Amino acid sequence: MSDPAKSSAPRTASLARDATLTMSLILLSRLLGFVRERAVAEVFGRTAETDAFKAAFNIPDLMYFLLVGGAITAAFIPVFTGYLARGQEAEGWRVASTFVNGTVAALVVLTLAGMAFAPQLAPLVAYAFTGRQRQLLVELMRWMFPAVFFTALAGLGIGILNSYRRFSLPLVGPIVYNAAIIASAYLLGPHMGIRGMAVGTVVGAALNATFQWLQVARWHWRWQPVLDLGHEGVRRLYRIMAPALFGLSITQLSLIVSTSLASTLPEGAITALGLANRVMQFPLGIFAMGVSTVTYPAMAAHAALGEMQRFGAMVTASLRGVLFFTVPSAVGLGVLAEPVVRVLFEAGQFSWQDSRATAEALRYYAGALVFQSAIQILTRAFYSQQDTRTPVRVSAMALALNAALSLAFLRWTALEHGGLALAFTLVSLANVSVYLAVLHRQHAAIDLGGLARYLGKVAAASAAVGAAAHLAASWASAVVGTETPGARTVVLMAGVVAGGGIYAGLTRAMALDEAVLASRAVQRAATRLWRMAVRLRP
Repeated sequence: MSDPAKSSAPRTASLARDATLTMSLILLSRLLGFVRERAVAEVFGRTAETDAFKAAFNIPDLMYFLLVGGAITAAFIPVFTGYLARGQEAEGWRVASTFVNGTVAALVVLTLAGMAFAPQLAPLVAYAFTGRQRQLLVELMRWMFPAVFFTALAGLGIGILNSYRRFSLPLVGPIVYNAAIIASAYLLGPHMGIRGMAVGTVVGAALNATFQWLQVARWHWRWQPVLDLGHEGVRRLYRIMAPALFGLSITQLSLIVSTSLASTLPEGAITALGLANRVMQFPLGIFAMGVSTVTYPAMAAHAALGEMQRFGAMVTASLRGVLFFTVPSAVGLGVLAEPVVRVLFEAGQFSWQDSRATAEALRYYAGALVFQSAIQILTRAFYSQQDTRTPVRVSAMALALNAALSLAFLRWTALEHGGLALAFTLVSLANVSVYLAVLHRQHAAIDLGGLARYLGKVAAASAAVGAAAHLAASWASAVVGTETPGARTVVLMAGVVAGGGIYAGLTRAMALDEAVLASRAVQRAATRLWRMAVRLRP
């Protein structure tokens, strides 16, 4: 068995190694996520059926984020990590066992209730759906509610493993999950239609949960058949969790509002929004989630031990890290939106017109990449201090602002689904501004002035990325055209390589620490690959 966390301040080099491996596995999982989305697009296209499938996920997603995002991220990990940091592993596991046992019981009840009341829930996610599309939506919701049970169960296992600072193994589970859905698209889709995707989703979620708990059982099994609701740690956990559940429900309701409004637009709008959001989430998942996953338990340990200078320094370093990668990524997505979408999704039933509609949404979502990445770090900074009230207040503001902006863009502009994406981006900017102001007031160690100067340098280099990517993609398009998948890939790669090369050169010239660290990581990876190739050579 592994010992509990022994150090309140893990070495930077160790965190960097963990972050690099974590981001690599997230990259693989996200790439499979794109293969999954391409499979759906290729087999089914952008139709009323795919709109129903994506809308069907909204209520289950709400349940998932309430339990995993609110209960585990906001409450369980900080409390459990605090016990480990203080060397009280046995007490921590009594709290963890009570929480796991109670959550599993709640998941069973919520899953059964969701399946029973799917007809009543359906209008909340797509009020404009009628007739056969409404019936399909209800049917898909019932098929997929069990996936929530398994996904949340997997989240509990991941929370325990992350608290022990095991980050890489838990990421294998989502890879298995995506692989199961991809298989269902090609194997079940031709025979069962979109319902085959629902079957694959449930099977993949069950495999993910099984994998996570096998790892917990192997390395850190301390589970007890107890329900000690009077334990001080359990009471503290639920006190923290209650406002987090409310805050996250507001955030998810905001997404449900956007989807419901999109159901009033022409067929395929919900699918275009969903695919564009998936593309935006790709770099967000790799960089922001990779960094926040690794630093969050350490932040929680610093906060539990009152090491607030180290806490503030870690928050600042984490923000610099995600800004270094996500600002140029956002610029690149905005400039290369159409080539990206055409390479990823344009095949089979997914046409060029579908690509244009999705790329339009992606251009408006691109800026949200930067702000959502910062939110990943900032919310965890509050959760690390067991402060869930601040995110609740900010989320309530976001719900009202998102609804107002979405309705305004739909009524007074011709942006259609692009307006819903733009509203999301503007609300994300407002969230970051408020979080930074509050956190800086609490902790002077978070240097807003230094972050602003750093962002200015990264933004200047990213502007050059946009110009280089646009020029290179335009030149490649004129040379090879865009009629075939191979030509479209050449156009996209020309833009990516030109933009990436310019950014690497400029940031090294600016002597940014993150550029040096990234360069060393690439060199280490290349060296390992070379050594592996030499060993495998006959």
